[in-house]
Amino acid sequence: MRIDGGCHCGAIAYEADIDPEIISICHCTDCQALTGTAYRVTALTGREQFTIVRGTPKAYHKTGSSGAIRLQMFCGDCGSPLYATGPGEAAARIGIRVGTINQRQQLSPKMQKWCGSALAWSLDIKDLPHAPDN
Repeated sequence: MRIDGGCHCGAIAYEADIDPEIISICHCTDCQALTGTAYRVTALTGREQFTIVRGTPKAYHKTGSSGAIRLQMFCGDCGSPLYATGPGEAAARIGIRVGTINQRQQLSPKMQKWCGSALAWSLDIKDLPHAPDN
């Protein structure tokens, strides 16, 4: 599936080809802290299928508990998290943040991971009251 997207302020834009069957929710504590919310939703793609068409993202180097380095790419102007990748061979895969994808309404997660770190309420919110758009 061909997608496009970018940061909230418009300084950075990208295009990519993704497999809509590889959308995941991650409940790890790093994703909670890096998003400022309960979890992160990611679409995976390969480096060759991803192109920055405007702007230059900034990188935050995060070393995980495994010792692996992840490059968290974001807009230096508005702070929008855009995607993550790795150095060296790990750069072959890119995890695009679904909230930055213009076609996000067409995408739905197919799996959840790191559920042991999930905030208990985040695994079942369907019964919460729904407010109209404001």
